[in-house]
Amino acid sequence: MSLWEAVVLGLLQGITEFFPVSSSGHLVLAESLLGVNPPGVSFEVLVHLATLAAVLVFYRRKIASLLSGAARGEHSALRYLGMLALASIPAVLVGLTLTGVVSRLFDMPLIAAVNLLVTGFVVYSTRWLVGRGEQPEPGWAGSFAVGVAQAVAILPGISRSGATVATALWARTGRDAAAEFSFLLSIPVILGASAMELPGLTLGVTLSPAAILLAALSAFLAGMAAIVLFVRWLRSGVFHRFAYYCWAVGGAYVLYALFAS
Repeated sequence: MSLWEAVVLGLLQGITEFFPVSSSGHLVLAESLLGVNPPGVSFEVLVHLATLAAVLVFYRRKIASLLSGAARGEHSALRYLGMLALASIPAVLVGLTLTGVVSRLFDMPLIAAVNLLVTGFVVYSTRWLVGRGEQPEPGWAGSFAVGVAQAVAILPGISRSGATVATALWARTGRDAAAEFSFLLSIPVILGASAMELPGLTLGVTLSPAAILLAALSAFLAGMAAIVLFVRWLRSGVFHRFAYYCWAVGGAYVLYALFAS
């Protein structure tokens, strides 16, 4: 892998991991259309951990407040951490029981394209939700619903950030609070996904130290920028416009598949 390829792949991972456009869907469609070969488990774990670092840095004050509050036994901190734990359960169950089924779907690009169309409708629904709720958290029922949305987003083409934020907004959560809950919820998901890949982890002899560093740095910086823009566009009420992109990409591939067949 060249240095430029490492930078580009890192940037793509950082952007699509947090924008509501489905990084998994893009990966599946890119492999189908361009014959792109995945760079390997080691590289995937690396860039995922780099995007995790972006979440930790961006929400460092909230994380520190939750941990210190929980250590002091504060009800609000324990409640919030409890809701994050509850919301993590559906994805954990899917990851432990349906990994084989889900992995086979990644060999079906048409499914990823159709799911991108679904993602578009989910994201577009936020057009009518922004500003309707100002609760500082989704609540217990809302948290579980967000967790179910996150579990569904394991499917290729379904955006995790789009599905979880839209669900939190449906639960009458405020815009900033919905984004915050979604991104904090990504921490155990990314850690869990990386841990599941550890048995297949190799040192990756084809990757130079420079490529590894550049890929991680570009994924981190792109992730930081994506989170900032994500929150800004959600606040300004234009978040739903990501739906047009999802429809364009998903629809274009569906048409391609129909004509190619």
